[in-house]
Amino acid sequence: MAQFFLQGAPAPNAHDWLLEHLPTSLRGLGPQELSWWQWLGLPALAALALAFAIPLSHLTRAVLARLLKRETLRNGEARLQRVSGPLLLGWAALLFAIGLSWLRLPPEASAAVQVGLRATGLIAFYWALTRGIDVAQHMLGLSSWGRAHSRSLLPLASKVGKVFVVMLAVVALLSELGYAVTSLIAGLGIGGVAVALGAQKTLENLFGAFSIAADQPFLQGDVVRVGDLVGTVEVVGLRSTRIRTQDRTLVTIPNGKLADLQIESLAVRDRLFFGTAIRLVYGTRAEQLRSVLAGLEAALREQPKLWSDGVTVRFVGLGESSLNIDVQAWFATTDWSEFLAIRQELLLSFLRVVEAAGSALAFPTQTVQLRSSHQARTHQHPSGDP
Repeated sequence: MAQFFLQGAPAPNAHDWLLEHLPTSLRGLGPQELSWWQWLGLPALAALALAFAIPLSHLTRAVLARLLKRETLRNGEARLQRVSGPLLLGWAALLFAIGLSWLRLPPEASAAVQVGLRATGLIAFYWALTRGIDVAQHMLGLSSWGRAHSRSLLPLASKVGKVFVVMLAVVALLSELGYAVTSLIAGLGIGGVAVALGAQKTLENLFGAFSIAADQPFLQGDVVRVGDLVGTVEVVGLRSTRIRTQDRTLVTIPNGKLADLQIESLAVRDRLFFGTAIRLVYGTRAEQLRSVLAGLEAALREQPKLWSDGVTVRFVGLGESSLNIDVQAWFATTDWSEFLAIRQELLLSFLRVVEAAGSALAFPTQTVQLRSSHQARTHQHPSGDP
């Protein structure tokens, strides 16, 4: 039906009556062998088509919202709002094509306008596809599968999809405008081999991005450790991944290199580890040591977030200058700030336990023995000679 509209339908008889009552000056020929009334009719028809396209685009968007189920979209109306532009352009082009027959353009002028209308329709179509990718990404992100991939694979696939749609749009527009697309694609294919050879690193980073998105060693927003670097993943792009460090600096790592590195994700921990060594002075008696061990474990058990399995408080050895106690425990929290508060309270409790037992914390010491000069000489001359 669109082709019927573009080729033009027979004008009604009322059209001849309208032409007879136009001023003589408007019926005169202007540029490109078009009458002046036809030149005025083109923008008037465009404005009229746009005016009718506005309510039609709103109606189409409302129908789409019902078809896509509001409980699935939730707050996805903002996403559907993004397709308003393509819908408006598409309806305006269609309405303009319907009214074009009333202008009775000469064959050459009509053919030129039809090319422009088809190009406009292609723009609206591919524009709607790119916006549709955003809507599809939003809807998939609400599913159980999408919630696991929405921060990595879905954004990356959306970017690649948009690039692919833009490439198709350029090829379609060039073909519609009369360019030899077949020879152009063949030339691009030959040149693509040379480009691929010179862009090996770029392709390596691109495939590295897909590898990271598919394997998901981390997601955007996760805290990770890569080598000596610790920071929060901000963006996983097509070429590189950007990590915000604790010093608020931004580190960029190519995806090809990142995919080969050992990545430790700190965000997937279900609990946090607490470990410390308590070193007591050698003057501590056995009863005092037992009291310290019992007090340390009691301080751990008092914490409500303590993970009951794996609590260790043991006297582990006799050091060079201290009696060594090893303390290990897990806490059921993933909030680092909360863990820091728990650790601080525990260390303060440990100090009180040591003080209450009558012992003290040890520090590295050395015992230096001093001898008198007579003893030194005796040692040097054991025979007693002066």
